[in-house]
Amino acid sequence: MDVVHHPRVAWEGARTFVDAADGNVYWWLSDMLGRSLGVTHQARLSETRLRLQREDAWPAEAAAWRVRLEDMLHARPDLVPVVLQLVADTSRRLSPLRTGARGAEL
Repeated sequence: MDVVHHPRVAWEGARTFVDAADGNVYWWLSDMLGRSLGVTHQARLSETRLRLQREDAWPAEAAAWRVRLEDMLHARPDLVPVVLQLVADTSRRLSPLRTGARGAEL
């Protein structure tokens, strides 16, 4: 039996989703979040994309997503596999685009 550390899943999801919000993967992830986690998360990603137009917004957005995802996973542990899959799929789509992702700076 695998043990899933919810805070770690939330942090990986936050870093990945915020990186995706600021790039070409945004449209794909937005659609997937809407389908998998609901339109509220899709709207939050849109808000994140807008806030990322400010140069210093990445850390605050990542922190907000970490809390949002951790709270969701605490309330709905059945969504852990969904979030893990979204993170993995998004990371694969980002990997050719990532050249020193901002998440690595934290």
